[in-house]
Amino acid sequence: MTDDVRALAQRMYEAFNTRDLTAAKAIFSADFVSHPLGTVGVDSVVKAWSGLHTMFPDIQVIVEDMLVDADRAAVRTSLHGIPAGGGEQALPSMMEILRVRDGRIAELWGLSSLSRPGS
Repeated sequence: MTDDVRALAQRMYEAFNTRDLTAAKAIFSADFVSHPLGTVGVDSVVKAWSGLHTMFPDIQVIVEDMLVDADRAAVRTSLHGIPAGGGEQALPSMMEILRVRDGRIAELWGLSSLSRPGS
């Protein structure tokens, strides 16, 4: 199962980076829960991804580390293509934990160092 979880997590980041919003239905369960956003469902993923792509047209999520155990993956990523705010700053990063059920991502927990306008 760990290979399937790893492949699904990698597919999620690939779909985000290639702006393949239609892939979300094959990647996330219909009742997917995003704990950081407090949302449920695949449409919430598409909305969140679209918002990030609009705000940061060149954004790319690069997987730096991934640990997989049974039905979960813990992933550390860096965010590229985001304008720097002057000075030398580290790339924004994310830490996410994904839980897979029946071949789809069912839950996600995460933290991000990305500063968004208005936040």
